[in-house]
Amino acid sequence: MVTASPEASLNKDAKDLTIKTEYFGVVTLPWEKVASVTADKPLNVVVGSGQTVQGTLTTTGEQVEVAAGGTKQTVAPAEIKVLRNDAEQKAYLRLLNPGWGDLWVINANIGIAGTSGNAKTSTFTTPVNAVRVTNNDKTSAYFNFIRASASIGGASAATAQAVRGGWGYARNLRPKLFVNTFNDYEYDKFQNLDLRVVLGGGLGYIAWKGENGRLDIIGGGAYNREKFDPIRPRQPFTRNSAEIYWGNDFNYKFSPRISFFENYRMFNNMTNTGEYRQNVDVGVAAALTKWLTWNVALSDRYLSNPAPGRKKNDFLYTMGLGFTIKR
Repeated sequence: MVTASPEASLNKDAKDLTIKTEYFGVVTLPWEKVASVTADKPLNVVVGSGQTVQGTLTTTGEQVEVAAGGTKQTVAPAEIKVLRNDAEQKAYLRLLNPGWGDLWVINANIGIAGTSGNAKTSTFTTPVNAVRVTNNDKTSAYFNFIRASASIGGASAATAQAVRGGWGYARNLRPKLFVNTFNDYEYDKFQNLDLRVVLGGGLGYIAWKGENGRLDIIGGGAYNREKFDPIRPRQPFTRNSAEIYWGNDFNYKFSPRISFFENYRMFNNMTNTGEYRQNVDVGVAAALTKWLTWNVALSDRYLSNPAPGRKKNDFLYTMGLGFTIKR
């Protein structure tokens, strides 16, 4: 038997019943193991026909009685497909037909650091991530910029200058299967990379999905065009290649205030076999207030065949205060 007090939250989706209480936290039970259920607060009840009724619940014998206003409806427990409270019902309805400007979550961080005296240094970083998730698709975009300079003994020079950005889109085909496409751009002065443009697409599989996180496994094909401008007397050159890629996207909320994400991609060159690229992005965000966050982001790019005289690996890290905007 399950009874929901006015302070508790009682919800059902798929095959499980979830109870959220102040003293016992979140408790999840298989719906088939529930002998009876009582809810004093009105819930949104979706029955097998797809009809949604809002009312209180009581169990009479082997039937569940939904009281809405002055009417009562009796259904078998197996006919109840979903139970939602008012907040979850409002969120569900918003996901059904959102406007393009709705449901965006934007995280941005601006980092500034410097020294003065015998040596003058300055660093400016701006990682930005935006995600929009609906019942049917997911849209994401990112931008990461770093510029660092140093001046010692009157001589000044840039020590780092890179820009990374792009967007992605995924559309659900089945509950665990989706199709995705993406477009990435990259500039790295000290890798002599003027511009890399990557356009690709493929399939993804939701390997794990829980209340606090999700793990996606993805793979597909891509086209890569990269233009290099090496140190003179070497001449600029451009490389075009077909690639196959695979990797994962993982995010997890350790608590309502602390979240973690990790993205990995391996790009195997099919035009020049044996060459490859690896992209790794990792980050942690801790909410200090409703909109203010403390962020750490790590971004690594490995290229097996860089421009002559350049290293294969470039590592970028940022840390600082940021803000979150939700629409």
